[in-house]
Amino acid sequence: MLSKKTKYAIKALMVLGRNYGNEPMQIVKIAQEENIPKKFLEQILLEMRNAGILYSKKGAGGGYSLNKAPEDVFLSQVMRLIDGPIALLPCVSLNFYRSCEECTEEHACGIRDTFVEVRNAMLQILNDTSIAHLINKEKELNLNVE
Repeated sequence: MLSKKTKYAIKALMVLGRNYGNEPMQIVKIAQEENIPKKFLEQILLEMRNAGILYSKKGAGGGYSLNKAPEDVFLSQVMRLIDGPIALLPCVSLNFYRSCEECTEEHACGIRDTFVEVRNAMLQILNDTSIAHLINKEKELNLNVE
């Protein structure tokens, strides 16, 4: 399941994506717009800044902005940064691989084989879905509601 921290990170990135090309946004404004606790958001934004996803400016007119275009920030990158492995089992993780303690023949494990397929399908979607895509999807969904 997606953690609340990752969900907040994605929501904050969408706010910053909609603001891309404008002045940096203050944490308070982002927190209010998405109903995210300010202290929690500060930690999340700092983590994303340290990873190079965000840029921060101190002082008057300071705040946070995307370090690259919303089209170039992908869900897989954000999820791995905030929560670590995307795979549902450690033995199928591409970046955080660990063998299962109880498994004696990994290559012949039906569970592993199935979850490799699940991982591949998830990664296809997450690698192809950018912050810009989510922003556009939200606009489409709002048009369908009206």
